[in-house]
Amino acid sequence: MNGKSRSLRAGFTLIELMIVVAIVGVLAVLAAYGVSKYVAHSKTAEATNSVGEMARDAATAYEREGMAGTVLNVKTSSGVSRHLCGSASASVPASQTSIQGRKYQSTSSEWNKDAATNAGFACLKFTIDQPQYYMYSYSASGTAGHAGDTFTAQAQGDLNGDGVLSLYQLTGSITANYVLFTAPNFVIVRPED
Repeated sequence: MNGKSRSLRAGFTLIELMIVVAIVGVLAVLAAYGVSKYVAHSKTAEATNSVGEMARDAATAYEREGMAGTVLNVKTSSGVSRHLCGSASASVPASQTSIQGRKYQSTSSEWNKDAATNAGFACLKFTIDQPQYYMYSYSASGTAGHAGDTFTAQAQGDLNGDGVLSLYQLTGSITANYVLFTAPNFVIVRPED
């Protein structure tokens, strides 16, 4: 009898095995969810970093001397020499279908499209040379350097390929004292779309 009771206690019961399988299943679901959130967050970091860099580039461009190269007469002064970069004529890439659920490899000519007029990304001196998940655009209203002139830097993406775009945006505005202030926070709409 002693040998028989030992063999009955040597294995696992069906209930114990079912509990272990259920625990492993729950852990697998949690791990998959965590990994997918991590991957989505790492992709959105591209947008926040790039839009932040565009805003810094806009502030740097505003502080550059921008007056005409003419000689000033004695006892005269120049006008306002600071100004915002003009709007980009096209976003990069030009179509949202290029970033719909995939990466896009831009070319330097796309970023330098407005070089002849010293506007847009060429004026900002902003480019991305790595494949990108987002479509970038830059616009400015009033570029003469007057109070109230504004800029908007934004990234739009479609990480899951469903046609609904997410938005990451920073804005800036020139104050009455001719100081350019950038918004302290991003406008973020549907960050993981």
